[in-house]
Amino acid sequence: MILETVQTAVELAAPTPPPPSGGINTEGLADFLRTFFGPLFLVIVSVVAIFFLFTREITRFVQFILLAIGIGVIFYVPNIIETTAKAIAAALGIDVGN
Repeated sequence: MILETVQTAVELAAPTPPPPSGGINTEGLADFLRTFFGPLFLVIVSVVAIFFLFTREITRFVQFILLAIGIGVIFYVPNIIETTAKAIAAALGIDVGN
């Protein structure tokens, strides 16, 4: 028991390796955003669309659905976030490292 406690204390006191110095790792960020905001987006779209249908505001409903489809493309088309981000960075003159 005491030996295990001492070994654990020694392991915790050991220096940790420094973090990698390559900048921020954004690998998988787009997938995280899709999995987090995608379902939330669908719920909000459904609630608002049902509201417009029940209040018989067909013009607003159609406008909202077209907007929702446009925003949905951003979440569900593969690589569109990465492509858009690279295009914006290139337009700003930032090296994107293709």
